[in-house]
Amino acid sequence: MLSFESHCAVTMCNGLSRRDFLRVGGLTAAGMSLTLPKLEGVAAASRQSARSCILLFLVGGPSQLETWDPKPDAPSAVRGPFQAIRTAVPGVCISEHLPRLASLAREYCLIRSLYHDEAAIHETGQQLIQTGRLCTGDIEPPHCGAVVSRLRGPAATGTPAFAIVPGPIGNTGVQISHGQTAGYLGSDHEPELMQFEAIGSDPLARVNVPDASLSAGLTQAVDEAQRSLDATAGESEPVSSVAGYLFGSRAKRAYDLSLEPDSLRDAYGRSTFGQSCLLARRLVEHGVRLVTVNMFDTVYDRITWDCHADGGSLASTLGDYRRILCPMLDQALSTLLVDLRQRGLLEETLVLAVGEFGRTPRLNRRGGRDHWPAVWSGLIAGGGVRGGQVVGASDRDAAEPVRQPIHASRLAATIYYALGIDPATKLSQPDGTTQPLVSTPPVYELFAG
Repeated sequence: MLSFESHCAVTMCNGLSRRDFLRVGGLTAAGMSLTLPKLEGVAAASRQSARSCILLFLVGGPSQLETWDPKPDAPSAVRGPFQAIRTAVPGVCISEHLPRLASLAREYCLIRSLYHDEAAIHETGQQLIQTGRLCTGDIEPPHCGAVVSRLRGPAATGTPAFAIVPGPIGNTGVQISHGQTAGYLGSDHEPELMQFEAIGSDPLARVNVPDASLSAGLTQAVDEAQRSLDATAGESEPVSSVAGYLFGSRAKRAYDLSLEPDSLRDAYGRSTFGQSCLLARRLVEHGVRLVTVNMFDTVYDRITWDCHADGGSLASTLGDYRRILCPMLDQALSTLLVDLRQRGLLEETLVLAVGEFGRTPRLNRRGGRDHWPAVWSGLIAGGGVRGGQVVGASDRDAAEPVRQPIHASRLAATIYYALGIDPATKLSQPDGTTQPLVSTPPVYELFAG
C-alpha cells in the first residue's frame, strides 16, 4: 500500500515572517469539535449543470509562464526556457510541454487572472480555493466538499459525498489548515481518504478504505451491514447508513481500478497522479459528489511544482517541469477530459486544475521561480463551462492581472454555483454569527454563451 506521510522540514518556502503567519490565523484544538451549524437562507443557484466536481489540486503552485500563460515575446529572464505552442483555439497558446491539452483547448476554459493579496505561503491559497475563506482564530471553514456533504448527503449509490485522493496535503511550510477538512461542520462530513492498495505486482490496483479507527462495536455493526448488503445486492433501495456506504459491495466497485482495461490505465499514466485521476472518474461515475485529487502531499524532498531550485529540500527546477511534471499533467488531465466526454459525464462533472499561487515573473538567480500570489492561471472544464475561451489576462510579464482580476475565493463560489448551491447560503458559525458560504461571486463568465 502506498502511504503519504509529511516530511518535517526546517526550511520555509519563502522565509515566512511572524507577521505573515498572523495574517492567516492559527487553529486550536477547540476549533475541531464544534456543534453543527444551522443553515439560513438556503437557496438553489440559478444554474445546476454539474452533478459532481473533480478538483485537481496541483500542490506546490505551477508557474503560469511554464503552463497556461506563456509570454513568448518577453525577455528571457521573464519568458523562461520553454517555447509556446498553438492550441486548437486560434490565438491561444500554452506551454510546449502540454501538447495533448493544446489539442483539446475547445474542451476547457483558461483563467489567467487569478490572484490573492494575503501572505505568499502555500496554505493561504489552499484555504481560499477550497473553502472560499481563510481560517480565523479557532474557526476553520469547511472544504466545499464538506458543505456539499452537509447540504446534499451521500449519493443513493452508497458512496460518500466527499473524497480526497490519494491522501490529504501534509507539510507545505506552515502548520495550519490546508482547507481540506470539514472544519466546524464536524466529523460526519469529513472527506473519505483513499489509499491505493496493491494486487499482485500492481501497486495502484484498487483503493483501501481504512477501518482501523472503528470501535469494536461499530466494526461488528459494519460486518452485519456487509452481510445484509451482500444478501440484497440486487435490490435498488438507497443505502443510508455509514457502514453501508463505506463497505457496501456495490460501492466498493467504485474503488477497484483493476476493473478498468489496461489500455485505459496506461492512457492515464501509471503514476500515482494518473491513477488518482482515473479513480476520481470512477468515483464521480458511482455518485461521489466532490473528489479532490492532490497531485502531491508535500513540497519537500521530492519533485513538485514548487520550483525554487534551491538545491536543498526545495530542489525542484524548471527542468523537472519539462521532464516529469508537465508530461504527467498533460497525459492524465487530457485523458480525464476525453474519458469523461466519451462517457457522457463531462457536462455534469465540473473539472478544475489549479495550484495555490503562481511563480515570480522573473527567474531567480538559480533559474527557478519563487512564490507569487499576485497572478496565476488555472484550467476549468465541464459542468456547463463554455470551452475554448480565456477569462482574464495578465500583463506582458505575467506579473499581475490587467483584465478581469479573479480572486482565488471565487473558485469556491464557482464550484457551488455549478453544483446548484447558492454561494450566499448562510451557515451559523461556532461563535453564533452567520455568514455566507463565500463572500465573493462565482466566475459567471465561464458559463456565458
